[in-house]
Amino acid sequence: MNILFIGDIFAAAGRNMVTEHVGPIVAEHQVELVIANGENSAGGFGITPQIAEDMLSLGIDVLTGGNHSFDKKEIYDYHDREPRLLRPDNYPGGLPGKGVLTGTTKLGTPFAVINLQGRAQMSSIDCPFQAADRILASLDPAIKIRFVDFHAELTSEKVAMGWHLDGRATAMIGTHTHVPTADSRILPGGLAYQTDAGMTGPYDSVIGVEKEAILRRFLTGVPTRMEAARGGAELHGVVITADPKTGQASAIQRIRAIR
Repeated sequence: MNILFIGDIFAAAGRNMVTEHVGPIVAEHQVELVIANGENSAGGFGITPQIAEDMLSLGIDVLTGGNHSFDKKEIYDYHDREPRLLRPDNYPGGLPGKGVLTGTTKLGTPFAVINLQGRAQMSSIDCPFQAADRILASLDPAIKIRFVDFHAELTSEKVAMGWHLDGRATAMIGTHTHVPTADSRILPGGLAYQTDAGMTGPYDSVIGVEKEAILRRFLTGVPTRMEAARGGAELHGVVITADPKTGQASAIQRIRAIR
């Protein structure tokens, strides 16, 4: 089976790219499961219920999140109503939503999607490595396809998580830094890995934000209002080929679409 993962959808430019390209990519690669990180889809910061509904209606099966998952207040109640919208599972207890979704594809393949967030140079939350162990141990052994979106800042933490999961998950793709990395590979235990899928959004920018505001901030040290850029829209992600009987990946291919 083939799995499509779409990197961080950023603002209107990213949503438009998903609208235009997800259908053709699914058809071309005969994709059975579509996953996308949507935590930046509302103006670059957070996600709203309406945007989540729009993205799911386009054929995305699961939306993952990260450190901006709770930026919009109106998303709190929605999390408990829509299990296909995930937020990192290793946030402290008591928050709405979940970080794991299990289900079956339209062709009947059981799957699990797991959303975790790193701690290095990010919020001090529960340990993602221990959370991964707990979640994997709790899954029905019949679920062989296990996809992990690890939303983290440091390359080293993402690489470490890949090795930690190898042999126990189908794929671990990193998100958050909005720059696609050229290290897609299959680890010895059958895990498809890439440090960061990159952003689906405006690349004529500084990781999605208008260049002028970010340059002003670097040059002066004064906080500035950050607005989502609009130019140079691109879609970035990966297509993973995996055996639903073993859960092991056999191929990973980087995907890029340009308007």
